[in-house]
Amino acid sequence: MIGAMDSVNELTEVVGQNRMELLLFKLSGLRQRYGINVFKVREVLPCPRLTVMPKLQKFVIGVAHIRGQTISVIDLAYAIGGRPSTNIEKCFIIIAEYNRSTHAFLVSNVERILNMNWDKIMPPPKGAGDSNYMTAVTEIDGELVEILDVEKILEEISPSKLDQQDLDEVYDDEYTKIIEEHKPKVLIADDSKVALNQVCYAMEKMNLEVVKANDGREAYEILRQAAANGPITEQFAVVISDVEMPEMDGYTLCAKVRQDPVLKSAYIILHTSLSGVFNLGMVSKAGANDFIPKFNSLELAKAVKKGIILTNAGRSGSDLVIGKTKEA
Repeated sequence: MIGAMDSVNELTEVVGQNRMELLLFKLSGLRQRYGINVFKVREVLPCPRLTVMPKLQKFVIGVAHIRGQTISVIDLAYAIGGRPSTNIEKCFIIIAEYNRSTHAFLVSNVERILNMNWDKIMPPPKGAGDSNYMTAVTEIDGELVEILDVEKILEEISPSKLDQQDLDEVYDDEYTKIIEEHKPKVLIADDSKVALNQVCYAMEKMNLEVVKANDGREAYEILRQAAANGPITEQFAVVISDVEMPEMDGYTLCAKVRQDPVLKSAYIILHTSLSGVFNLGMVSKAGANDFIPKFNSLELAKAVKKGIILTNAGRSGSDLVIGKTKEA
């Protein structure tokens, strides 16, 4: 499996193709198979010796020292409502990067990597409720596979904080005038309920009207319908999109918007927990205006402010800015 992970970077040329790489694994005491996007995975290792430290969160079973870095190990089965894992010495850890930090997730075994279309990845069944940890589901070998909402798990273990002072920092006369005169609207697309609510809350604190979409396909349809009412930049000042989403990912959404004559001037910020240098290249190919790793309220606020000012000035889409947002 480690050898398979070495080839991940060779599999990242998927912009506009709506494809993803899914790592399949199982959890202790649970028959279900689960999946995680390979783009988030750094490596897979047999579980190393763990050091138990006082006052760790109950789902964190210890810390491991790996390649010069101390990483907390989260018992994934326990975190999603199962029993604590047993026979830890026979388990594996998936080391992944989420929201600018590295995490290790304990799993009972790791199976294989599958290359598949996002249109084969479906939203959770209606009626599943908000207490589940699914962000999407798919069928593999006649069996339902759950793709876990890791952002929800991490939020429960270590809740993020939205600092109103950070959001207040973006206010100046120019921004305030635009808000008062044009009442700009933003479209937010994210399949994680936790992430969607975080971004919506931040945007509302910036006095922006918010429209929500649960995936890229829904966001694209909202944009198409809105364009019937006039230029898209007058309907939405900024589009904020996650990258990982069922049915249509954020890269594909961005590419489709750029190919659509009535939508191509939309100002798009890709906002994702994915990390790695290759993502910046993918953002450039897809044609996004900006790329912001999750979740820093000040960076996101500055990026949105910049988009609103550029859109208001009639220059949205003219200057492609990739990587860390520059202060507007």
